[in-house]
Amino acid sequence: MRTGQGPIEQRFESALENAERFFMKTGQVHQAALAIAQRLDAENIPYAIAGAMALGAHGYERVTSDVDVLLTREGLARLKQACLGRGYVDKFPGSKGVRDTEHGVSIDVLIAGEFPGDGLPKPVAFPDPATVAVDGERFRILSLPTLIELKLASGMTAPHRLKDLADVLELVRAAKLPAELTASLDPYVRDKYLELWRAAQTEDPE
Repeated sequence: MRTGQGPIEQRFESALENAERFFMKTGQVHQAALAIAQRLDAENIPYAIAGAMALGAHGYERVTSDVDVLLTREGLARLKQACLGRGYVDKFPGSKGVRDTEHGVSIDVLIAGEFPGDGLPKPVAFPDPATVAVDGERFRILSLPTLIELKLASGMTAPHRLKDLADVLELVRAAKLPAELTASLDPYVRDKYLELWRAAQTEDPE
């Protein structure tokens, strides 16, 4: 980082450097995702990496500052028993999530059986990771239909989670997903997927 810069310029350059490391898959978030996946594999705990890391694996990369991982409630209990005090701490007392102390990254845990978005019962729930995880390049990730279902259900029911709808739109565009993918989705989210799919076909004017 160059000297003689003001705080705004310093923050801007720091953000650029962080983004470069992220997209090169050498940043702290990628290292934390790989570390938690290796720990879960070592403990034979079923998991699926979700959120922005799964988006990237399926074709749409965006910078994120944390790692989302899908576990069962039993899996979370086993993870905490094995890992707390050994490179991980609770984010706060009673938290589902943990913090990777080596990489300084939050690990946010999604619990199978709970509901995305507003947290209220709906046809789409967080599934058992053992049934929806697929092999990614370096760790297990949510299958594409499951990732889209959860993102749509979240954005449809929680006004503060509109980013989840934008994620689906950008994923459709980046990965050139077909409209026919609706057949693999829960009926609860099919109309929203088609709406976003149509929006993704529109190009910005030159």
